[in-house]
Parts: sequence; structure tokens; C-alpha cells
Amino acid sequence: MRTNWAGNLTFSAARTHRPASLPELRTLVAGSRRVKALGSGHSFSDIADTDGDLVELSALPPEFAFDSATGAVRVGAAVRYAELARELRAYGRALPNMASLPHISVAGSVVTGTHGSGDANGGLGTSVRALELVTADGEIRTLSRAVDGDRFDGAVVSLGALGIVTHLTLDTVPAYEVRQRVFTGLELADAAAHFDAVTGAAYSVSLFTDWRAPRFGQVWLKQLAEAGDPGIPWARPAARPMHPVPGMDPANCTAQDGEPGPWSERLPHFRSGFVPSSGEELQSEYLVPRAHALAALDALAELRGTIAAVLQVCEVRTVAADRLWLSPAYGRDTVALHFTWIKDPAAVRPVLGAIEAALAPLDPRPHWGKLFTTAPDRIRAAYPRMADFRALVEETDPAGKFGNAYLRRLLST
Repeated sequence: MRTNWAGNLTFSAARTHRPASLPELRTLVAGSRRVKALGSGHSFSDIADTDGDLVELSALPPEFAFDSATGAVRVGAAVRYAELARELRAYGRALPNMASLPHISVAGSVVTGTHGSGDANGGLGTSVRALELVTADGEIRTLSRAVDGDRFDGAVVSLGALGIVTHLTLDTVPAYEVRQRVFTGLELADAAAHFDAVTGAAYSVSLFTDWRAPRFGQVWLKQLAEAGDPGIPWARPAARPMHPVPGMDPANCTAQDGEPGPWSERLPHFRSGFVPSSGEELQSEYLVPRAHALAALDALAELRGTIAAVLQVCEVRTVAADRLWLSPAYGRDTVALHFTWIKDPAAVRPVLGAIEAALAPLDPRPHWGKLFTTAPDRIRAAYPRMADFRALVEETDPAGKFGNAYLRRLLST
């Protein structure tokens, strides 16, 4: 049976396919009653599940095409960020942002609203300038920021509801280098008192805690090389390389010695040559308005004992506001509260409920591809453009070919 990477979900698909060409994919989609695409399998929810045909896109040609006139790159949907970075390096180009794990697929990351980090950095979907997808009748449809405007903003973070994405065209920027340093022992009180200074201390900042004490045990600062070495006066430099999860080997983490390196080898937490395979974890993430950051940290601190009992590590990051309808950062600068749990769903589930209850007054939005128990009506209420997205789905896929239990829960009223 096919499972996701973590092994907490067994897909219920009747059949699994790996088409080797676009015509083969189009024929498959046109002839299917229900069909969903599977990216790199790093979602922990049933967002990609189906009772029909599950399609893995990894056998399709990767198709990198750089346009020197616009600085944009067109890539196949199954391309992973580490692969894309290697291609861009040859052209002296870069992406403005990356996720902490470089081994996830571009399309899967975009359609689930995955993000990187940085006060001024938008989520990964904000780099998309055009996308191509196979629609329910097997035809190819292209949507672009320039031509489709508002509808395009609704189609980028699509949750797979509009069709199977085959290609994305991404904006790039000139290549840049980043220095990374890790600091330890940032007390929660200091982080709260100087939150803007901490998250603004570098191009990308991650704060890690196990919530066993009111303290961030690690602060990862990723600064543009020309800006010099980052630092924060409320914590001390790490004496040795660190892994985000206490007690784990840092050998596969990106360099933390302050030496400048390519953007793609510093913005992620893990080296591109390392492919994680154990999956011995579960993940959740809740994204709240930046204006509620301190209240959210206080709420989590009140639950420290409950959280710590099933937690491996919690990461706090910031994301800039965007216009993508179903992006967790839609319309608001955002603070992301990410949890890596032990692999025990029965023990984790009640903790999710406690966190969601504590954060409820703060307008949280759960990450689409992570575990959560938030009621669908509360999720719908958190997205001002949800009714518009529902209308877009009904127009694009009236028979619900790309629907599944996840989408029925979300879009039903």
C-alpha cells in the first residue's frame, strides 16, 4: 500500500500511476472518475488522497527552461527545490526564498501554501508568475499573473482542486550569498520584548524551542553576505554546530560557521545532498497575524507541559503578507508556529485540540498539508476569499473530478 513520507497516512487510491509523458497524463486524467496528484509525499494530512487514481509526477521530464529576457524559469511540477537551485546556479540566478527542507517538490509546496522565512519574504507561491495544469477534460490550461490577475491569485494555492499542475514559471533574482550563524539561550521574555529586533536581525530567522522551559534553545540567523555577520545581544553564539531537534546529529544541516555560501545552501536548514527518509515524526503548523505574535507565544507558554510531552521541536518564523487567496499569509504579515511531534497520532491529537483552543481568539490558519483538528467552518471563516475560491472550483471542475474527502470537508457548507 502507498503511504505518505511519514507513514501516518495510507492512500486509499484504487490505482497509482506514474505517467512518463504529458500526453499520457492528459489521457489518464480525461478517463478518470476521480484523480489526484502526489508530489514528494511530505504532506501529513489527507490533502492528496483519493478513492480514484493517484498520479505520481516524478516520471515526467523535469523541463528546466530559463528566459534571460524576463529572468523567469519554467520547470516541471515534480522538480524539487534542490534540483531547481542547481539549474539556476548555472545562470547566476536564485529564488528569493526557500523552505527549510530543499527536497520537496515545487508544485506540491506551492499548492499547499508552503513558505520559507523572513520578515520581508513572501511564501513560495509568491514567486509563481504562471502555471499550467491539466483540467478535468484532459486539456491544458495556462494561467498567468499578467493575464489572469485576481483569478490567478486564486489558482496558485489551489489545494489540487483545479487540476493537476504540470509546469510552473517562477520569478528569479540575481544569485546571492548568505551567512548562517546559530545562537542559543534566548529567553522567551527577551524574545517577546524584542520580537521585531530578533526576527529582523537577518534575512531569514528561525527560533526553536522544545517548550520544556520558556526559552528558545536555538536561533538560526541567515543573513545576506554583504550585510555582515548577524547577531542578537540577548543570546550567545553556539559553541558547536547544531541540529534543530536537540540530540540529533547536525552533520546534515547547512553550514553554521558564518562563511558565505550560495543561497540554496544556507536558506534551508538541511543540506541538499541529504535526503531525509525516516519519517519518524508528525507535523502541524498554525499561522497567526504578526500583530498577535506575542499573544500566541504567551498562549503556547501556558501549555508548555502539555506540548512538551509529545514534542520534538517547535519552530517560529515570520512570513510577509501576500495576495494569494488561500495562502496562510493572505492579507497579513504572519508568524508561523510549526510543531514537529513524536510519531504517536493518538497522543498528539488532543494536544492539537488544546493548541487550537488557545490560539482560537488570535485568528490562526492551519497549514493545509499538516495535521490539525480545526473545524471546517472556522477555517473557511479565516479566509476572506474562500467563497470566491469555492466558485472558482465549481467553475473549473464542476463534476468534482479533483475533489476528495479533504476538499469536501473544507468546501461544503
